Order: sequence, then structure tokens, then C-alpha cells
Amino acid sequence: MSDATTETYPRLTHLVKCAGCASKIGLSRLTQFLRDLKLPDDSNLLVGLATGDDAGVYRVTPELALVQTVDFFTPIVDDPYVYGQIAATNALSDVFAMGGKPLTAMNILCYPIRDRDPAELAAILRGGAEKVAEAGAALVGGHSVEASEPIFGLSVTGLVDPERITTNAGAQPGDVLVLTKRLGTGIITTAAKFNECPPELLAAACAGMTTLNAGAAEAMRATGIGPERAIHAATDITGFSLLGHLFHLAKASQVSLEIETDAVPLYPDLERLAEAGNTTRGGKENHAYLEPHLRVGPNVSPTRLSVLCDPQTSGGLAVCVAPEAVPQFLAALEANGTPVQAVIGRVVASDTPSITLQ
Repeated sequence: MSDATTETYPRLTHLVKCAGCASKIGLSRLTQFLRDLKLPDDSNLLVGLATGDDAGVYRVTPELALVQTVDFFTPIVDDPYVYGQIAATNALSDVFAMGGKPLTAMNILCYPIRDRDPAELAAILRGGAEKVAEAGAALVGGHSVEASEPIFGLSVTGLVDPERITTNAGAQPGDVLVLTKRLGTGIITTAAKFNECPPELLAAACAGMTTLNAGAAEAMRATGIGPERAIHAATDITGFSLLGHLFHLAKASQVSLEIETDAVPLYPDLERLAEAGNTTRGGKENHAYLEPHLRVGPNVSPTRLSVLCDPQTSGGLAVCVAPEAVPQFLAALEANGTPVQAVIGRVVASDTPSITLQ
């Protein structure tokens, strides 16, 4: 926890309208804004805007490519040190989702410096810096501006083998879908903002959000990344929700997905919190965007559907694995300390990408 003395100031989460990755611009609006952008024509740009992947990948040599990403958001918790940790972990995750290793990071900071305790800002930056170091990367600088709402995150550059990239466009029919963290951080942190979340549940969610996806990335590399190997595709689960990021994967790969909703790992007591109204604007926008592409089975409750559309902050990786390699991959995940190793569904052939919830 933080050393900052903030008792005389409004809580961090009370300074913002939307917290964490729920503050993202919604999928439907973002799609409209990006529609007219001219995509670069560069054979070395291996992953760009076209598939809406987690990060960009640019080939430097036949054996080396850069992974580049940027991610930042408003406070999702009141503890400034933990907020800094979560924001950094979330930004670093994009590199891990591509199968890469973080190399350098730069801080992105907006902060009401005249109205807050300076120790609070120091705690945010310290939390972020410690996660960058834990990831094996170097913090090399950053940029800050004064603003009414706090915002913190990172621009991260990583390295990856151009022949061993886990994009969201490589899923193959027959693949098994594996998830590496529990769902529910948006609902939990919303409940905490309104003093409706048990402290132990918030602590568990913070532990998940501050766990690097480095172990999952290492497990992918150990199992074998590539279309002719075992790991075919991956994406990290953040503000567009489990279903939103999986639909992007299905669309980019030109496949459909079948999800066993009872197999999706959730934090305890999550559906009770959702039923009590602790949902987010981002979750509603995610559902509105995804609804035409969902096939919802009769046993899937509206509450469970809202959980699956819940914006996640610093969520796990969803990985598409060749079926014969699933035991090896699950063992590698466990050996590398991932929070969970959950088989949640499968990839099926389809001319029209969709998600079936069973």
C-alpha cells in the first residue's frame, strides 16, 4: 500500500467519471473514428491497425521485431501505489499478449498537481516503476501535464521473434480457448467505489490486476508459437470485456467461438454484486456493440452475460491452443505462476464470425 497521506483529499476514484479500462471509448464509437484512417503500406509492419490487435509489431531484421503499445487510464482504486502498479501491469500486458518481452517503458501522466498531496503522485510513479522493473524492462522517461482528472499509464516497446508472434488473427478451427485470469474487476472496483465491496474481495482483485502476464507469455513460448506449432493466437482481456476481445479475435481470424460460460473463472460473489447494480457504462456499451454477434443459450442468465461484457482492467490472456497441446500448455501455465488455467471454449469454422454462449 501507499505511504501517501490522502485522508484530507477526495478519494482518487471519486475524481473521475469512469475508472480504469472502463474509461475507454466504446467499441462502436471507436470503430467509427478509425474507419477513415489510411493504413500504411509497409511490408515490415507485421501487425498494425487492420485487425485491432493488442499492440503493433514492426520487423527490424529477419530475426527481430519491435512490439509497440501505449495504455493509460483513470484511477481504478483509491490507493495510489496500487493504482500505479495496476496501470503499469495493464500496459505491459500488450507486449506479453503478442508473445514478446518488454524492453523499455515511458510514463504518461496527467495529474491535478496543485490540488493533491505530492506524496500521492510519488506513490503512483513508484508503483508503476516497480512493475516495469519486475517485467525486466527499463523506465527511460515520460511526459506529464496538469489536468483535472488523474491519468497514468505507459508507452512500452518490446522485442519479439517475427516468426513467433501471437496475434489475434491466427486462431484455427479446433483450437481450444484457455483463459489465465478471473473475470470481474470492473464490477468489483465499481462496488468498491460505492463502499459495497468486501475488502478481501477488492484485495483479491488487486492481486490479480497487479500480476504480470509474463508467466502466460513464457508458457506460450515454451509450448511453441506459430501456425504450424501449438499456440496459434492470443489476446489480452481488458476494457472491451472478455466477449469484446474474443469477438475481435474471431473477426480477425475469420472463425467463430463457442464459450462454456460455466467454465469461465469469476471472482467470488461477483454475480451478487452485478445484480446489486454495480455495473458500468462500458459494460453496457460492450453489450450493445456485441449483441448482433452473440448467440446466447437459454441457460445463460442476463447477469452472467453482463459479467462477460464487464470491462476488465489488467486481465489475463485468452490463448488459442491446438487441442493435442492443451495438457502441455496448462502445465506450463501452472509452472509459470499464472493465476488460473481455465479451458473456456473452442474455435469453430464459420463464414460469419460470432460467439455462441452455452
